[in-house]
Amino acid sequence: MIKNVVLKDRYLDSVVLMAVAGKVKTLPGVSEVSAMMGTDSSKGILKGAGILDATGEKAAGGDLIIAMKVENAGVADKVVAAVQGMLEQKDSGGEDAGQAPPRSIAATVERQAGSNLAFFSLPGPFVKREAMAALSHGLNLMIFSDNVTVEEEVALKTRAAELGLLVMGPDCGTAIIGGAALGFANVVPKGPIGIVGASGTDIQQVSCILANRGYGISHAIGLGGRDLSPKVGGIMMRQGIRALAADPDTKLIVLISKPPAPEVAKTVLDVARSCGKKVVVNFLKGDPEEAARRNLPFADSLEAAAELAIATLDGGTMPTREFDDAAAVEALVAKVRPGLTGKYLRGLYSGGTLADEALLLLSRKKIDCYSNLPLIPELALPDNNRSQGNTVVDLGDDEFTRGRPHPMIDFTLRCERIVQEAADPETRVILLDVVTGYGSHPDPAGALVPAIEAARVKAGRQLAFVAAVCGTDGDPQPRQAQAAKLAAAGVLLMPTNAQAARLAARLLA
Repeated sequence: MIKNVVLKDRYLDSVVLMAVAGKVKTLPGVSEVSAMMGTDSSKGILKGAGILDATGEKAAGGDLIIAMKVENAGVADKVVAAVQGMLEQKDSGGEDAGQAPPRSIAATVERQAGSNLAFFSLPGPFVKREAMAALSHGLNLMIFSDNVTVEEEVALKTRAAELGLLVMGPDCGTAIIGGAALGFANVVPKGPIGIVGASGTDIQQVSCILANRGYGISHAIGLGGRDLSPKVGGIMMRQGIRALAADPDTKLIVLISKPPAPEVAKTVLDVARSCGKKVVVNFLKGDPEEAARRNLPFADSLEAAAELAIATLDGGTMPTREFDDAAAVEALVAKVRPGLTGKYLRGLYSGGTLADEALLLLSRKKIDCYSNLPLIPELALPDNNRSQGNTVVDLGDDEFTRGRPHPMIDFTLRCERIVQEAADPETRVILLDVVTGYGSHPDPAGALVPAIEAARVKAGRQLAFVAAVCGTDGDPQPRQAQAAKLAAAGVLLMPTNAQAARLAARLLA
């Protein structure tokens, strides 16, 4: 049955709601559950997922909709009770006892004197007004919210640049400011390397590689995915470069993005060249010639960005190895590959940029992959729910997250897809990313291992599972503990996503 319950005037940010829905979905008898605000865009998502009813349709923008597909009314009551219990628990630990919550930016600033950053997770239509007020009070902003128009983004970022402030977002999911992880981010040590990045998982991967190699981060400034588009013009990447250039604790800056608009890239690189600090450029699938013209080192993958940053910072030479331990990898390939059947790779990713990196590195091995984010239009999947040939899918794409939490939080869809791919006799290798840190599933390996075991039974043959953990040992889900669980289930683990993609390529050969 489909059932909606509406909690009137109960606003909560989407990070909290995704986490709550992910936990409640594990209850017996629950097929789907989503907790979303009653905005028109949210209703559209719930309708597309087939879990919106007449009650949910009537919700206002400030109401909370609990939408579910469950076995019966009794299960529905348990879902509602569980959600309300989690929300009450959150409320009891929130505001200072005996104090009413502030009702405006001005009141918040007065209560929290000395604050210099505001985190926004409001429905998109309300963001501009409140964000402008925050800027007028001297606050830098991280805007997690989406559904903010590009015109509003330009207005906010232009005003922030005039005031010497940062606007990270809209749709910014990851940042690390002064050692504090914001949104989906990892626990990394403080250090001399600053990052300005237009994607969350790319910041996570680079910062984690650096941390796992013993290097710390001063700040990681997220931008949102549109900052380097022609309309926005890289306003905040330029502002981020200037901010890190003025920071005495930052000795080197790493710039990360998918390829910017060509004119925007030139403007950004001009600022980087003249900022007075060492800069490494990683525009995935971008043009290295523009960086070379300005004598800026260019990295062609996320792993290379971290390695090049270390080499540039220390005055050394970037290693050219494909694997940290090539001999061990060759021994592993010689042991595993002869027993494999099937002929195709299936990559099932939760991080879009990690999927992009894998696609790029596999193409360099002459392995063309179909995808929902293809390198060329001819390799677009006709049906993103079904693989063909070699396939790499970003399961965090909007198509897969309508009405359900992101796959970094809820592993249901990916676990189902793992078993589905294993049942295909043409599948030879299944490639996975495992992202830990704040905001992610509390035990990603624990969620994946039962699906991997079920997939082996379903396949009835030898199948290679290859993965890399994007995380650190300081994360709430310590990296080594996650790796140990996966290794015990027979997963072939590599230290980075890039090396995992290369190992998958070797197993296909």
